[in-house]
Amino acid sequence: MELFHLHGKAALVTGGNGGIGLGMAGGLARAGAKVAIAGRDADKNAAAAKRLGAQAISIAADVTDEKACRAMVEEAATRLGRLDILVNNAGINIRKQPDEYTLEEWQRVLASNLTSAFVASQAAYAHMRRAGGGKIVNIGSMMSLFGASFAAPYGASKGGIVQFTRSLACAWAKDNIQVNAVLPGWIDTALTRRAREEVSGLHERVLARTPAGRWGEPADMAGVAVFLCSAASDFITGTAIPVDGGYSVQG
Repeated sequence: MELFHLHGKAALVTGGNGGIGLGMAGGLARAGAKVAIAGRDADKNAAAAKRLGAQAISIAADVTDEKACRAMVEEAATRLGRLDILVNNAGINIRKQPDEYTLEEWQRVLASNLTSAFVASQAAYAHMRRAGGGKIVNIGSMMSLFGASFAAPYGASKGGIVQFTRSLACAWAKDNIQVNAVLPGWIDTALTRRAREEVSGLHERVLARTPAGRWGEPADMAGVAVFLCSAASDFITGTAIPVDGGYSVQG
């Protein structure tokens, strides 16, 4: 299993204090990586880091603020001693019909979900190049593939994540930096629990379309995180991997 170990590696997971981010951070920590959990809620960050063990730290940061986002990356690299892995997971959603959004709401979703990934990746690049390589994992969504009437800015941001991933993969392959995207299906998190409250019949529709017959759990994201951040994926870059219980292949 040496292909999958992350001993001696250091990872930063944005939005890592809950849901998908925490599920992925947990996988990285169990594989041996030191992990920095970043998010706006300092108390929630600290609690998540404590769950992961002594190899984890927490950093309070608003990734929609460019200076704060860059400072977050520098703090992670300084406190962990290096930076080999970046998981761009931070994100929000605002559910409305397209004609109901304000421009500020549109920009807020794009800033959180897409622009923050650009800024954090740009800030991490020098550290990874200096280390001789690295891994970047960007979190997309089923909305990277499908449309939804209630998620115009979210879908735009997650579609953008896939194209951004491909661009970075092409640009930074020369530096031995692999960049991939993960497209979670319907995972049971605070974000999707709110969606079930706001979108009538969503729970039943998801179950009916998912061959696995269940909603995903944050822990279901751990394995793909370890794979994409380990030597096992050194010849894989620019991909977008669904982790969805078969949702995206069901007709």
